[in-house]
Amino acid sequence: MTRSNGDATVRLTAWVSGRVQGVGFRWWARSRALELGLTGLARNLPDKRVLVVAEGPRSSAEKLLDLLKSGTTPGHVSDVAVQWGEATGGLTGFEEQ
Repeated sequence: MTRSNGDATVRLTAWVSGRVQGVGFRWWARSRALELGLTGLARNLPDKRVLVVAEGPRSSAEKLLDLLKSGTTPGHVSDVAVQWGEATGGLTGFEEQ
């Protein structure tokens, strides 16, 4: 699916490492994603990373990724592993899990 401006709808999957649990990171990621019009989720993982999945226009997903790497997040991000794919749909809103 593409938008009228040619901005493809994509799925961003990001695994965020560092001190990102227990510092408000998921709430922060949710707020930024909603501001950008993205749907998805932010979930704590057992290995202390946070999984962020976001779907929407590629330009908005890229902005979210830039924010995740920006150094302005709660806590401290040491690494962000990224996977891009086609949007699968089925996501509504943005959940903290």
